Amino acid sequence: MISLIPKIPLYKSYRVFGWPKRLPLNLTLNVTYHCPSRCRTCNIWQKKTDEFTLVEWKKTFKSIRSPVYWLILSGGEPFAHKDLPELARLAYNYLKPKVINIPTNGFLVDIIPSAVEKILQNCLTSKVVINFSLDGLAEKHDKIRNLEGSFKNLMQSYTALQKIKNPRLTIGVHSVVSKLNFENFPEIYKFVEKNLHPDSYITEIAEKRTELDNRDLKIFPDEKEYAKAIDFLLEKMEHKKAHGFSKITRALRINYYEITKKVLHKKTQIIPCYAGFASGQISAEGEVWSCCVRGENMGNLRDENYDFQKIWFGKKAASLRKSIKNKECYCPLASASYTSMLMDPKTLIKIAYKLIIK
Repeated sequence: MISLIPKIPLYKSYRVFGWPKRLPLNLTLNVTYHCPSRCRTCNIWQKKTDEFTLVEWKKTFKSIRSPVYWLILSGGEPFAHKDLPELARLAYNYLKPKVINIPTNGFLVDIIPSAVEKILQNCLTSKVVINFSLDGLAEKHDKIRNLEGSFKNLMQSYTALQKIKNPRLTIGVHSVVSKLNFENFPEIYKFVEKNLHPDSYITEIAEKRTELDNRDLKIFPDEKEYAKAIDFLLEKMEHKKAHGFSKITRALRINYYEITKKVLHKKTQIIPCYAGFASGQISAEGEVWSCCVRGENMGNLRDENYDFQKIWFGKKAASLRKSIKNKECYCPLASASYTSMLMDPKTLIKIAYKLIIK
């Protein structure tokens, strides 16, 4: 993370003055929309599209011509992509990510362990973070996921990854706070701490995302409901010791939770958003987005000969960045918020304090 500090003034200048032009430090790839789950919080599995091939991803990675710090291989269910280890290898060769983060529902128990081992072999210097999505215990989890056996398979996949002894592998648990489970977080947390012992336990608020096609669902917690879940977790996190990469994750998460509460209360950007400046996303069909919440198409890579930079520095992207800068949108999207926190001096000082003192 220290290596990012010299780059912060450059991104701040890019956001304020439009110069010097910068490519994203944080890049999310929707590697597929396919997913065995039929979650009550998400409709992404219903999307039908002509998804990018490995050849198209390779062309795109070559066009970026700049390393990224944090690469997220997202879905759908990423491990439903039959060539995920090879896709990760291509991304590693061209983008040189320090961290590769892969969220998973854990259902594909016959695929996940071997795929993770191949990714570790293919990406020899990257920290690989696998976050298992847990929304409840046993039948509660299966009900939210609308898929029988979800909890059982998640536990089997999780146990299998714990047997992989690689210092670059971080295994986490991730829960989405929604109207369906906000009252259950004490029991979820106790189960995770007692039985799973993850390197990190993280949460994210359910939110309306173009990517998930879920804007009409009635699952989004209000300010009080979110606070009920997150205040419990904040208290536990403040008193829990962490080490190494997990300590960095904890410091980021504590600040993220505090910012999210303020966003829900004030309904505006609490710190300047760097989506479209320092973080971005590529959809499964090749659209370039500033983030998955707005999901506004800056341009499709197939229409521009897979030239990411041409789209990222194009007129549509500039117009979208202006809108974000003018606070015409706000959200607590975690992946974009982490980058924005690192670009905000006050927040960065808070994070550094937690890392040094605690």
